[in-house]
Amino acid sequence: MQVFLIGWQPSLKVMNKLVDEPPTEFDVEAELKTLQASLTQLQTENLSVKERLESTERELKAMRDVPKVAFAVSLGGNGLQKTTSGSKTLVYKDVLTNIGQAYSSETGVFTAPVRGVYYIRFTANSPTDFPMSAVLYKNDAEIQLIVHEQPSGEGSDTASNGATLLLEEGDKLSLQLWLNTQIWDNSNHHSTFSGFLLFPM
Repeated sequence: MQVFLIGWQPSLKVMNKLVDEPPTEFDVEAELKTLQASLTQLQTENLSVKERLESTERELKAMRDVPKVAFAVSLGGNGLQKTTSGSKTLVYKDVLTNIGQAYSSETGVFTAPVRGVYYIRFTANSPTDFPMSAVLYKNDAEIQLIVHEQPSGEGSDTASNGATLLLEEGDKLSLQLWLNTQIWDNSNHHSTFSGFLLFPM
């Protein structure tokens, strides 16, 4: 069935619209500006990602470059060490751990390989019939930590001390036995000296 609209004509308003509005054209210049802005944003984001990646790589390299330092040693042996004629440097011969090789079992000295904060600890044991001591020195002069015990009857005494210390590269730590004191150890490691690097500074 066909329908005919007899007498219909477009209104003047519709006619004017059809005449006045040119066909829409593609604005190449505007589109190019939009693409350039998007490209600039992507380049900025890419640069930011690259900088974060490089920063992470530097941090990982710094972590890998930090020296690994940890030692634990014992006087060992099967006897008593005593001094009645001056102080005596204790040489801990029985090495349990020496990562980084900063402790010398020949001299009894720990040498800090880098400036940093270290945790240092030591224990001492001896019979109670004579005063006991173990004294931590830095660079053979400055007293850092002490354990000391007067005679207390039968049996044996055990003491310990420890602290975090800021050490400069090359600082040396050693334990000494004071005049008229003693210390004892055997294969059970009663008298020990240990430490490790917490973090460099």
